[in-house]
Amino acid sequence: MISQADKAQRFLALHRPGQPLLMPNPWDLGSARLLASLGFEALATTSSGFAATLGRNDGLVTRDEAMIHAAVIVAATDLPVSADLENAYADDPAGAAETMRLAIEVGLAGASIEDFASEPGIYDIGQATERVAAAAEAAHAGPGRLVLTARAENFIRGNPDLADTITRLQAYQEAGADVLYAPGLRSFEDISQVVREVDRPVNVLALDDTPPVAEMARAGVARISVGGGFAFAALGAVAAAAAELREQGTYGWRAGSAAGAAAARRAFS
Repeated sequence: MISQADKAQRFLALHRPGQPLLMPNPWDLGSARLLASLGFEALATTSSGFAATLGRNDGLVTRDEAMIHAAVIVAATDLPVSADLENAYADDPAGAAETMRLAIEVGLAGASIEDFASEPGIYDIGQATERVAAAAEAAHAGPGRLVLTARAENFIRGNPDLADTITRLQAYQEAGADVLYAPGLRSFEDISQVVREVDRPVNVLALDDTPPVAEMARAGVARISVGGGFAFAALGAVAAAAAELREQGTYGWRAGSAAGAAAARRAFS
C-alpha cells in the first residue's frame, strides 16, 4: 500500500510549470476507477459533482459527508487524490486547520481551500489569508506534506477583478499555499499574467472558452482540472438519452452506452 506521505510527495512533484498535469474530477467510486484506468496521473474530487450524486446543489454538502466521499475516492485508486473542500467548511482559521487534519487522516494527497462562503460571500483578504495560513500549517505538519491549493474565487463569484485576484493569490502564497488557483480565468493574457505574478504552480479550470492545453502550457500553467465538468457531461448524456427515448421512441443512445459499458468493464476488472 502506498502511504499518504508518498502520495503527497508524488502529487507535488507532478506540478511542473509549462507541463500541465491534467487532473480530472471523478464524482463517485466508479468514475474514479474509470478515470484512473485511462492513464491520468492524479485525480481530484468535485464538490458540485458529488453534491449532484446526493441530489443537491453545490455548497450543500457537510464536512463529514465530504470526508467520507474523499475516503471512497482514495480507496478506489493508488493515484494521488486531491479534494475540493470548498471553504474548508469553516469561517475561522481553527476550523480550516481541523479540516486539513481530517484530510490527511483519510489519505488525501492534496486539498483545496477557497475564500468564499455563501455567507458572508468573498472573505476579507485578511481573514482569508489567516485561514490559508492555518490550513497550511496543519497540511504541512504531518509526515507527508498535504499539497494545499488556495483558491481566489473572484471570477466565478461575480467579481472579475484580476488585480485583486493576483493580490489574494500572492497573499495565499506567502501564507504557505503550495498551489494557487483562480477558477474562472478564461483569457490567455489573464492566465499568463497570474502565472508571472506568483511563485507557486498555478491550476486553471477547464471551461468552454478556456485556451486549449497547448496554450496553457505556453502560459506556464502547472495543472488543469475540470471541476464538475465531467460529472455534468455524464448527466447531460443521460438527459439526452432519456429525451430521445421518451420523445422519439428510438435507441440511438445505445451506441454510447455500449462504449461506456466496455470502458467500465475494463476499468472494473
